[in-house]
Amino acid sequence: MKYTEAERGRVFISRLEDGDIIPDAIEELAEKEEINSAVVFFLGGADKNSKVVVGPEETPGKKIKSIITELEGISEAVGIGTIFSDEEGRPKLHLHAAFGHKDKTITGCTRAGVTTWLIGEVIIMELINHNSLRKLDIERDLRLLKVD
Repeated sequence: MKYTEAERGRVFISRLEDGDIIPDAIEELAEKEEINSAVVFFLGGADKNSKVVVGPEETPGKKIKSIITELEGISEAVGIGTIFSDEEGRPKLHLHAAFGHKDKTITGCTRAGVTTWLIGEVIIMELINHNSLRKLDIERDLRLLKVD
């Protein structure tokens, strides 16, 4: 395990509107406000046909192939994630959420594109004074957190 210490910076309260896409809307806010790293809390609704990464396929080697599913109906949603900038300084969101519709729950990563239904409440707690970032892991073709 590797770790570093950080301090709390600013706190942002955001309302995603009907049709806003996660992660795009949250990354746009982070870029506009120059948020390089943060903890993100999400609560709200997700529209049907939103795309969720629900796990990797078992494949030989280190290359990861994501399994993507679509939500069958409008879903309640709750999630937590992080923002860390990549090597080019662009903020990148990694947010996992649980989506509930009737008696079915799907949990996964929002990176494939989750559409907000009606409203999404987002709290962003900025982290400052550290040197962590998302770095491309070429073997896995994913941007993974690097902690020095």
